[in-house]
Amino acid sequence: MNAQFKKGVLEMCVLVLLGEKDRYGYELVQDISHRFEISEGSIYPLLRRLRDEGNVVTYLQESAEGPARKYYSLTAKGGIIRDELVAEWQEFIVAVNGLLEGVSHAEG
Repeated sequence: MNAQFKKGVLEMCVLVLLGEKDRYGYELVQDISHRFEISEGSIYPLLRRLRDEGNVVTYLQESAEGPARKYYSLTAKGGIIRDELVAEWQEFIVAVNGLLEGVSHAEG
C-alpha cells in the first residue's frame, strides 16, 4: 500500500482501535499490521503526539510476559476527534469511489 495512504489514515486507525479497548503500542502495531503493514517507528511518535494533545492517556500495567507495559486509553476528546476523522474518511471514500466509477464508466 502506498506509504502516503497509510500515513494519512494511521491516526484514525489508532483512535478507532483505542475506542474498542485500551492497548499497548506493540499491540497496536500488530493489530494494524494484520490489515496493512506499518513499522513500530511510525506508531510511537503518533502515540506521543496524541498523548500531548490530550486525545489519549497512558498508564502502566504489569505483564506476565515481562516488564510493565504502557497502555494507551482514549479520552473523551480523543473520541470526538476519532468520530470526526471517521466521518471525514467516509465522505472521502464516497467521493473517491464516485470518481473511480466515473472513470470506469468513461473507459467502458
